[in-house]
Amino acid sequence: MPVFLLGWLCAGLAALPAQEAAAAGLAPLRVDPALLGEAPRGAPRTPAAPAPIQPAEPPALRAATVPKPVAAPRPAAPAPRSVPGSATETPAPAPPARRPANAPIATPAAKPSPPAQGLLPEPVPPGVTQLSASKLGGTTDKVTEAEGEVRLWRDDSAIAADRLRYLHDEDTVEASGNVTITQKHDVVSGPEMRLRLTDRVGHIDQPRYSIQRAARGTQAGRPVTASGTADRLEFRGEDRYRLANATYSTCGPDRPDWVLAVRDLDLDFEKEVGTARGAKVVFKDVPLFYAPWMDFALNNRRKTGILPPTLGNSSRTGIDVSLPFYWNIAPNLDATIAPRIMTRRGAQLGGEFRYLEPTYVGAAQIEWLPNDNVTDRRRSFYSWQHAQSLAPGLSGTINVAGVSDDTYFSDLSTHIAVTSQRNLLRQGSLSYEGEGWNSAVYVQRYQTLQDPSLPRIEVPYDRLPWITLNAWGTGARRAALGFTSELVNFRRAGQTEGQRVVAYPQVSLPMSTAAAYVTPKIGLNFSRYQLTGQPAGTPAQLTRTLPIASVDSGLNFERDTDWDGHAVTQTLEPRLFYLYVPFRDQSLYPVFDTAEADFNFTQIFSENTFVGKDRIADANHVTAALSSRLINAASGADVIRAMVGQRFYFRTPTVTLPGVAPPGRRSSDLLAAASGRITPALSVEAAWQYNPQENRNERFNLSGRYLPEFGRVLNASYRYQSGVVREIDTSAQWPLGGRWSGVGRYNYSFQDNRLVEAIGGLEYDGGCWVLRTVLHRFATATQTANTALFVQLELNGLSRIGSNPLALLKRSISGYGRINQPVADPVFGAP
Repeated sequence: MPVFLLGWLCAGLAALPAQEAAAAGLAPLRVDPALLGEAPRGAPRTPAAPAPIQPAEPPALRAATVPKPVAAPRPAAPAPRSVPGSATETPAPAPPARRPANAPIATPAAKPSPPAQGLLPEPVPPGVTQLSASKLGGTTDKVTEAEGEVRLWRDDSAIAADRLRYLHDEDTVEASGNVTITQKHDVVSGPEMRLRLTDRVGHIDQPRYSIQRAARGTQAGRPVTASGTADRLEFRGEDRYRLANATYSTCGPDRPDWVLAVRDLDLDFEKEVGTARGAKVVFKDVPLFYAPWMDFALNNRRKTGILPPTLGNSSRTGIDVSLPFYWNIAPNLDATIAPRIMTRRGAQLGGEFRYLEPTYVGAAQIEWLPNDNVTDRRRSFYSWQHAQSLAPGLSGTINVAGVSDDTYFSDLSTHIAVTSQRNLLRQGSLSYEGEGWNSAVYVQRYQTLQDPSLPRIEVPYDRLPWITLNAWGTGARRAALGFTSELVNFRRAGQTEGQRVVAYPQVSLPMSTAAAYVTPKIGLNFSRYQLTGQPAGTPAQLTRTLPIASVDSGLNFERDTDWDGHAVTQTLEPRLFYLYVPFRDQSLYPVFDTAEADFNFTQIFSENTFVGKDRIADANHVTAALSSRLINAASGADVIRAMVGQRFYFRTPTVTLPGVAPPGRRSSDLLAAASGRITPALSVEAAWQYNPQENRNERFNLSGRYLPEFGRVLNASYRYQSGVVREIDTSAQWPLGGRWSGVGRYNYSFQDNRLVEAIGGLEYDGGCWVLRTVLHRFATATQTANTALFVQLELNGLSRIGSNPLALLKRSISGYGRINQPVADPVFGAP
């Protein structure tokens, strides 16, 4: 219970003549003009302004304290005593420590706060109540009455009113006339209030309120601020409110653009849940929908309930409506059930279940369309991803997916990344990570989607099973020892099948200084095949043993210089890589999982020009490269980086895949690449592959990004690959003026003379709401195009209404940022 500074003590001291008070060692008690909001004597007095309804910083309780007497000046004045019910008595301070009642007031150096909060007392122990007013009186141990610009403080609460009664036994405040109460960040005002301070239970009539909570989650975001009015607000304890005939909005208190008008509203900031009964959402004076009951998450947290409906229109599905139900089973478990109606296709039911435990995590999805009105058949999709730690070093994963037919995605999905899928992985694995070694066992299959309107693609081999074993360590003279191996059983109906064993022990000796390095390496690659169903004339067993030797070397030169007025370090880094692998005829070997590797700066320093183990290229060549960097001396980041490289053959390689002729060249294509941050906002990348034998550009990529600040980004790229790709891709998010922003993407293939993907849309930030309208058109795997329209109204802190384009915009526009800055889910990540 609080230690209360008694009203009769103040009144008694005020009645003493100044001379008697001075003789008693007491300063005469008078009301501090600053404390009461008065002007100094002789200056014109300005009435105190009404308390604004706005969020405020947590009160730092600082202000003048009513002094305690050293001794009673005469018998009528009572001696200091504890307030009935208080935990401790407050001893009288020694005279030198006494602080005059009219001492200056220390207030936080911050923006103006509501009156009850802007006048705060000196720090006092928790539970202590302080009171100031123009007039104080009352019954000694029962009631204290205050009138005239009353201020009361207790812990993190502050109350301002014209009149106030404090009931000692009940620890209750009754206030009337311009009442304003500030609790932490919450500000409530009204004509009358009754509040028990101990447990913060009470009510206030005809309130206006403003409630603010800091944003939570894994990303920073806007604080959640809500305001509104009500016929009555009940305080139901710490961070809990009930309002009758209330309005709720995250807009400002003056003429909010949208309000939630409710018969009854419960706000529980402890559980971060709002519950409304008899609710109506009104936007710009237009009712959007009515709900007899609804609840919503406060602070962007997950909450069980019906999610806003999604609306869309696609040329393949027709009008597309979904009404998801979200079930927050536990902090680490949730599920979404999504009924979906497509005017062209029919009714579909979808669902997702996610789980997260200390040793495992996963998600499962399913979609079920009992009868497609277009194809007149049942259609479905499923997927499951699971990863688990089984024991120290031992883990397992499951990743499976499947659809009912080859055109499921192109017919029913609205995302280009999904409609272009042709192979669905079905894999399980078990792996162990030991000290200096690891091993894994995989079971891997694919469902291949053969679209009837497209050329057939080759079906990948199943690996039943696929076992790997790797080891590494350090030998004499710091030699690096390594061993990689695998055993795979390849299966595919109607084709050559069999087992392949590969073992590759190797040793290298890294030698380096600050200016140079040399790493010689030698290894022995052993492969063995056991085949069935092979072509006539091919043996059932094949064995291949190949030594592999290489030397990797480089130099590093540096000099200090400046770039655009900034100190930088310029480097010059030549590199030579020599590789020798003898020739072995591999024309009889099957091709289970092997293809030519992409030619790039990573590949030209590798030991094999093939991806997979069915071919090992013969080699007697050296790769020469030269790179240079400008490094910011202060941050260590690369400002500009450039590289050029080429491979030179001492002997022309002859190992190829079936149907591919040997290159017959003495050198490879020339590679060049450069990247840099021209300004803090502008970055550019370029890559070039040139064929000197035929004087032809094989590939060329150029891209740039301009990102001056959040919500402003321009991306542009051009991609060219001789005879395969020639396309441009641009995307942007940019303010158009006022509160409007534009979003868009244009991806066009000159090679195919068709639009790959186009997006155009507008976003309007209303401060407490955002309107998004996006039109999306993209090519499907069936050489047709799909068009979808997204329209979404997001009411900040309450709900999203309409079809959601956010996932599309994040995927399609690199650097896109939500203009109302969301907060990510702390468990499952960004929304």
